[in-house]
Amino acid sequence: MKVIRIVAQVLLLYIFYYAGVLIVDITHLPLPASIIGMVLLFICLHFKWIKVDYIKEGANFLIAFMTLFFIPPIIGIIDYPQLISVSGTLLLASVIISTLFVLLTTGIISQWIEKKELEMKEKKEKGEAEHAGKCIHH
Repeated sequence: MKVIRIVAQVLLLYIFYYAGVLIVDITHLPLPASIIGMVLLFICLHFKWIKVDYIKEGANFLIAFMTLFFIPPIIGIIDYPQLISVSGTLLLASVIISTLFVLLTTGIISQWIEKKELEMKEKKEKGEAEHAGKCIHH
């Protein structure tokens, strides 16, 4: 029974993908159909038109086999040895550097926002304490 449920849930996910394909074919949007399908799925989940339980096991099944989906691109790299050459190394270095830059920037901004929120919370608590002290004296 569990296998049938997983197959049905994967088919439901494919329906969203093919809905994205249909939308891209009709509108000629310059976006991948899979992205359009994910946006449609997100909208349906957000408005609770589809419950998470309807796709959870199927999505977990697909995620479990995700590494298999990456094998063809890795094998494809073997057909293009120039990617492993100097330009490929530069490409890899730029990806790593840009990823580290994004992580560092995000961390700094997150810490700054957290510090500001903490300061605002302390000011609010201090203001409430002063207000409560004034009310007691009057």
